[in-house]
Amino acid sequence: MVARALVTLVFGGVALITIVTVASVLGPMLALDLYTPAVAAWWTVFTAIAVQGMPFLLLGTVVSAAIGAFVPERVFTRILPRNQALAVPVAGAAGAVLPGCECASVPVADSLMRRGVAPAAALAFLLSAPAINPVVLVATSIAFPNQPVMVLARLLASLGAAVVMGWLWVRFGREEWLPRRTKSRTPSDGGGRLHVFGTGLRHDFLHAGGFLVVGAAAAATFNIVLPRSVLDVFTDSAWLAVLLLAVLAVVLCVCSEADAFVAASLTGFSPTARLAFMVVGPMVDLKLIALQTGTFGRAFAWRFSAATWVVAVAASVLVGWWLL
Repeated sequence: MVARALVTLVFGGVALITIVTVASVLGPMLALDLYTPAVAAWWTVFTAIAVQGMPFLLLGTVVSAAIGAFVPERVFTRILPRNQALAVPVAGAAGAVLPGCECASVPVADSLMRRGVAPAAALAFLLSAPAINPVVLVATSIAFPNQPVMVLARLLASLGAAVVMGWLWVRFGREEWLPRRTKSRTPSDGGGRLHVFGTGLRHDFLHAGGFLVVGAAAAATFNIVLPRSVLDVFTDSAWLAVLLLAVLAVVLCVCSEADAFVAASLTGFSPTARLAFMVVGPMVDLKLIALQTGTFGRAFAWRFSAATWVVAVAASVLVGWWLL
C-alpha cells in the first residue's frame, strides 16, 4: 500500500512538474505569438506560485500523514495543557519548530484535529508555523540587514495574531463551522500504520494540490488585473499604505520564506506597512483560503480568513507603532 502511494506521488509529481514546466515555457511563447503579453505574465505568476507552493504542500501532507499514522494521541494530551486558553499560546509557540510555508500548515493542522487536539490550539499552530519558524526569521534578517528590529516585530506581531485568533475561537468558535471528522486512531501494528500513512498521504496531497492550483490561478489573475498605478495613490497615507499592503499580501500569495524580500523592495512604504505585508501574507492569502475551503469547508474558511486578516493588521499596527 505504501509502495503504491509512493509510486503515485512520484509519477504524479513528475507529471505535474513536467506540465508546469512545459506550460511555463510554452505559455508565454504562445501569448507573445498572440500579442497578449498579459497572458504571458499570467502564466509566469501562476507557475511561480504553483511551483513554489507544491514542495511545501508535499512536506505538509507527509507530516500530516506521519502524525496520523505514527504519533499516539497521548503525546498531544501530555504536551498541551487541558485548558484550551492555555493550550493556545503553547501551540502557537510550537509553530517555531516546523520550517515550511503556509501550504504545509493546513494539512498538519487538520491532522492535529483528527488526533484530538482542540481546534483552537490547532488553528493557532496553523497561523504561527509559517510565520515564526527559523527559516522565515533568518530570511527576514537577510532582507532587512540594517533593521534587526524588523525580525523581532515580525515575530511578536505574528505570534500575537496567532494566539489571539486561537483565543477568539475558544470564545466564539462553533463546532458546526468545521466538518465532522472521526478521530484517527494509531494502529498498533506496523503494517496497519504504514497502510494509514500511505492512504493519508495520497489522499491529502491529491486533494489539497487541486485547491493550491485554484488559489494560484486566482492570485495570478489578481496580479494581472490590479493596475500598478494604484500603488502610487496610497503611498502618501500611512494608514492607507498599511491597508493596501495588507490587501496585496492576500492577492499576491508570496511564500512566507520569500515575502520578506518582496517587502524590503517596497521602499516607498512605511516600515509598519511592510510589516503588515509580512504578517498578513502567511496567514491569509488566496491559496490559503482555497486550501482551507477544501480542508475545513467554506463556512469556516471565509469567517476564519476575514477575522484573521483584521487581527493580523491590528497586530502589525500595534507592534509597528511600538517598535518601528
